[in-house]
Parts: sequence; structure tokens; C-alpha cells
Amino acid sequence: MYSKFAFGVLLLLSAFVFAQNSKAANTVMAGGKPVHTYAQLPAVNKQAPAFTLTDVAMKDQTLDSYKGKYLILNIFPSVDTGVCSASVRHFNEDAANLPNTVVLCISKDLPFAQKRFCGAEGIKNVVMLSDFRSDFGKKYGVELMDSAMKGLLSRAVVVIDPSGKIVYEEQVADISHEPNYDAAIAALKK
Repeated sequence: MYSKFAFGVLLLLSAFVFAQNSKAANTVMAGGKPVHTYAQLPAVNKQAPAFTLTDVAMKDQTLDSYKGKYLILNIFPSVDTGVCSASVRHFNEDAANLPNTVVLCISKDLPFAQKRFCGAEGIKNVVMLSDFRSDFGKKYGVELMDSAMKGLLSRAVVVIDPSGKIVYEEQVADISHEPNYDAAIAALKK
């Protein structure tokens, strides 16, 4: 049988594993089926996690690159899908009228594909950033852990104020749906 010490260690280990699993996964829908993201989005009123992403010129961009500005992180699986490209177009229009605000459109697409899309669509008011060589998806909890889309990012929006604090977040419940643009824009005005 187990000694009291071994039983205590086993109980403690079980509690730790349960705690890790309970905070780790978040469930969203994709094609009518549940898919799991790496974790929950960072919470409102917390400092935004630092990140390094790659722009269309293959240069690193960090959270500090946009210090002192409002940021809208438009996070999505791939610019090559209808809903994702619609969100980039929508935020591109909104961004033209937002003072002291930068919209970062973030996906796992290669920078070459992002640049090609922006050129073909006349997208000029947003910054396209790729997570193809970083841990952004894990830090922000949006990397998909299963399904055919494993490794891509879920659809989410995070708004960060000029001090680096998160003022709004939305994990879109179904990847096939667009985010709540109005709520994200409204968070800039609070």
C-alpha cells in the first residue's frame, strides 16, 4: 500500500494536473464541431503579454513597437478564408477613422501571403503580422490544439490601451462568425 507521504504527493500531483488542464483549454466551434484553444484570452484590466510577430517586410514587431497607441488585435486563422478576409477589410475601413489607434491583423499566414492579399485588396490602414515563427498563439491562448485547423489561431479580438492594459477581449464562439466590431471600437472610447 501507499505510505501517507506517497499518497499526499499523488494527491498534490493530481490537483496540479487538474488545475493546469482546467485553465489551459478553451472551447470554440469550427464547422459545427468543438475545437480547443491553448488557453483563455488574457483578461481585461491586465497588462497585455509581450509578443514578437513578423511583418510583411519580414521584420520583427513587438508590443513595444506600438507603445502609446491604442491597439486592436484582429486575430484569425487565415486571410485565405472569407470570414477572415472580411474582418481585415472591415477593420481596414474602421482604422482610417480611429485616432491614435493601430489595427494589427494577426494570423499564421506567411508574410508573403499577407502582403499579396493587402496588395490585391487595397488594404492600407491595418498592419498585417504573422505568428509563423513565434509563440503569440500560446501567450494569448488562441492557438488551436486539435481538429484539421490545429496550429492555426482562433478568431478573437483584443483591444489594448496606450498604457498596455487590455480593455476589451472577445473570443468569437464560432470561428465561422465575424467578431463584434462595434464592441471593439466602443472599447476605444471608454
